[in-house]
Amino acid sequence: MKVRKAVIPAAGLGTRFLPATKALAKEMLPIIDKPTIQYIVEEAKKSGIEDILVVTGKGKRPIEDHFDSVPELEQNLKDKGKTDLLKLVEQTTDINLYFIRQSHPRGLGDAVLMAKDFVGDEPFVVMLGDDIMEDKVPLTKQLMQRYEDTHASTLAVMKVPHQEVNKYGVIDPAAQTKPGLYDVKRFVEKPDVDKAPSDLAIIGRYLLTPEIFQMLETQKPGAGNEVQLTDAIDRLNKIQRVFAHEFKGDRFDVGYKFGYLKTSIEFGLRHPEVKDELRAYIKDLSKKIK
Repeated sequence: MKVRKAVIPAAGLGTRFLPATKALAKEMLPIIDKPTIQYIVEEAKKSGIEDILVVTGKGKRPIEDHFDSVPELEQNLKDKGKTDLLKLVEQTTDINLYFIRQSHPRGLGDAVLMAKDFVGDEPFVVMLGDDIMEDKVPLTKQLMQRYEDTHASTLAVMKVPHQEVNKYGVIDPAAQTKPGLYDVKRFVEKPDVDKAPSDLAIIGRYLLTPEIFQMLETQKPGAGNEVQLTDAIDRLNKIQRVFAHEFKGDRFDVGYKFGYLKTSIEFGLRHPEVKDELRAYIKDLSKKIK
């Protein structure tokens, strides 16, 4: 069955970016001039996803507004002949987006469960907004290509420094069935560093079969007293195979302050409007720091 749908959980409180996120959705924090969630939506579009459900929460209405049309703004840009800006604005409405609200933040697993009626009996993709992925072939598309071969749930993983494994869900890999594709013995959510089964961490892209909802409906709270998607996937792995696909591209973690700053600088050094000034500023600043 073709993978047509994606779910983007966006109901988190964004506490790592307070006070900025007290009244602003974390997903709307910009990387130069584009909200972080737009990068996720663009990856879905490039991968061939047709419909996207965004799971939101209190204070997340700006996400809906961002992807809605603004006739007054569009007409103003047309009248002033600002065709390039008009194109940028119109691109944000060129996809089928749906929204549902998670009234209480009970964890990622609970947020995904809210997509059950939207997904139905189809395979689907879960895309977390804290990770911006770059590769010649979008990571979501890579997972979809794996599904064409395996017809099984497949998670994206990436090697991380061993001392950081307690921040992630981690896999206990078995043999590679194909280059970069692992059978998995078990999935462990945020293991202690000295007990982690590997350095292969789950990085925010999941292709799941609809049977995951059966697991989530009966999943007890785990780490942080929240319903953990990783725990439900580990249970799913006991009744049907779940694979792990190792991502070799570039991952930008914008879910914490320093990662967000690094991403903003790197993307700024590519941006045609600011790259030259930013490069000169960084060189000048480095001289002053010395």
